[in-house]
Amino acid sequence: MVGRRRFRLPIRRPASSAVMERMVVVVAAIVVALATLVVPVTAAQNDGFAAVAAVQQRFIDVIAENESSVVAITLVRKPEEGAPAGFAAAVPGQINVGPIAPSLDDPAFMFNEFGTGVVIGADGLILTNHHVLREDHDIYVTTVDRKLHVATVRAADPRSDLAVLKIDASGLRPMPLGDASGLKKGQLVVALGNPYAIASDGEVSASWGIISNLARKAAPLLEPVENQTRPTLHHFGTLIQTDAKLTFGTSGGALLDMDGKMIGLTTSLAAITGYEQAAGYAVPVDDTFRRVVDALKEGREVEYGLLGVGMSPGLVRAEPVPADVEGWMVESIERGSPAQRAGLVPGDVITSVAGKPIHDFDELAREVGRLPAATKTQLTVWRRGRELPVDVVLSKYPVPGRKIVTKRPSAWRGMRIDYGSAVRSSQSLIFAPPEMSEPHVVVTELAEGSLAQRAGLEVGSRISRVGGRRVETPDEFRRAVDAVDGDVQLTLIDL
Repeated sequence: MVGRRRFRLPIRRPASSAVMERMVVVVAAIVVALATLVVPVTAAQNDGFAAVAAVQQRFIDVIAENESSVVAITLVRKPEEGAPAGFAAAVPGQINVGPIAPSLDDPAFMFNEFGTGVVIGADGLILTNHHVLREDHDIYVTTVDRKLHVATVRAADPRSDLAVLKIDASGLRPMPLGDASGLKKGQLVVALGNPYAIASDGEVSASWGIISNLARKAAPLLEPVENQTRPTLHHFGTLIQTDAKLTFGTSGGALLDMDGKMIGLTTSLAAITGYEQAAGYAVPVDDTFRRVVDALKEGREVEYGLLGVGMSPGLVRAEPVPADVEGWMVESIERGSPAQRAGLVPGDVITSVAGKPIHDFDELAREVGRLPAATKTQLTVWRRGRELPVDVVLSKYPVPGRKIVTKRPSAWRGMRIDYGSAVRSSQSLIFAPPEMSEPHVVVTELAEGSLAQRAGLEVGSRISRVGGRRVETPDEFRRAVDAVDGDVQLTLIDL
């Protein structure tokens, strides 16, 4: 039975010589071969080797300038009470090397999982991949001075596959960030990381290569992984592909351009076991990356936009779409979603989001997902023979997986609330009752014995109004309750 109830409520490592030799041989061969076509051999050799020496020196400089900003991350499984330390399941980025020794002071001690991190704060903030972390493991960071630090998680976001750690250190050199938005195939890059834990002495390893491709998709998740059970934003096509050698253990390392700036955070998320040496991947440093990192540095949850459209395989087009119209056809609309409120209907073809062309569902999910919740953006929609601009205010995407947040919004009278869309799978909303179309927020936490609990509210209660004022975002709810003195009347959607 669907109805409404009203309540009155009383008043938180340098490059190895092997790398340089490879570079000298390959680049020298190319330069000399080209030069001999137009000038005498002796002059060509002189010019060619001079060019090679200059390129080699630039590689050396880029590595030397930035290796102190890359750290080795090692993880040790927390021993279960009454049980010996054992093996951990292998996932991309973590390799089992044997049973762990009982003490860090023991010379025979072996870390059983590892990764890489990048310094993003002089005061001990370290950026790495979310999938490197393990819930039942302690985290240690080794800096360039060979000091071993205990690390805590400041915040972690499964959708971006990024996490920020904190160590007790000062005077660290933050990695300079570049911009991946202008990258081209063929650009030279350097990768710094901790392959197979060889950087556990603080000396990170280097490799080099070129940008092979852009906007690549992470490999499908063929089996469940403890803290990575759903597609990330990168499964929709965001990753940089490089032929720089990136083996397991380099997740969370730096991909640098020849200006010495980080243009990507290396990841094994796109690697398939047994084929990890075929290509390397990196999360690009772009506007979305910066937004996510800024939130994680502060310990906050990262929010992503939700449009509320889906796919229905049985849908038949009411009318043909011209061959020159490129986009993705809306097949279903979620009740109460931004798409429904903006007037989208099944059969509409979305051709762009915020001016960026859309060709398929993955591109749509990627571009909407780059935007924060509550963003007002414009879609271009093809409908009945013409293109229309459609303004839409995005809701919040329900991110699954293990999120870690250390700075949370304050509670109001013992409860915390969130977007209504953030606590339910988007698929289930398609079949929700009509009342779910009304904008609302939802109670996500409730303190035992709090005023809110005593008033009859529960986790999952959906609030559509404060007094007579409609609310559909946490900010709107907070402004509405702050404007009321004394008892506050809440209107609930009762399912």
